[in-house]
Amino acid sequence: MATALDTCSEERLRHSGLRPTRQRMALADLIFAKGDRHLTVEELHEEAVAAGVPVSLATVYNTLHQFTEAGMIRVLAVESAKTYFDTNVSDHHHFFVEGHNEVLDIPVNNISIGNLPEPPEGMEIAHVDVVIRLRPKR
Repeated sequence: MATALDTCSEERLRHSGLRPTRQRMALADLIFAKGDRHLTVEELHEEAVAAGVPVSLATVYNTLHQFTEAGMIRVLAVESAKTYFDTNVSDHHHFFVEGHNEVLDIPVNNISIGNLPEPPEGMEIAHVDVVIRLRPKR
C-alpha cells in the first residue's frame, strides 16, 4: 500500500524527469521527510542503513548527484574534504561551523550582494554562494 510520502516522492521524481525506482524513492523519502536540511553522502547512507534500506554508498553518491542534476537538491561545497547536499534549492547563503561540520542557513534577507563583476562574454551568473565560517569564541 502506497503512503502519502511514497506518492510525494514518486511525483517529485517524475516531475524532475527521473524514473521513480525503489531506491530513488526510498532515498528521496529520507532526504525530504525532515524538511530543509544539509547532508553528506555518508550521513544519508547511515540513515538509509538505519531505516533498513539496502543501498550501497556508491548508489547514494550517484543518486544524490542525479537529484542535483535534476534540480531537486543543490551541492554546497564548504570544505574540500566533504560535500554537502542542500534540500533548499532557493537562493540563500550559509554559515559553516568549523570543527562541528554543521551547515546552517542564513535568513534570506540578511545579506545583500552588489557590485558583482561582469561575466565573460556569452556567460551569465547562475548563482552566488556565500559561506561564512564560524567557530566558538575563545
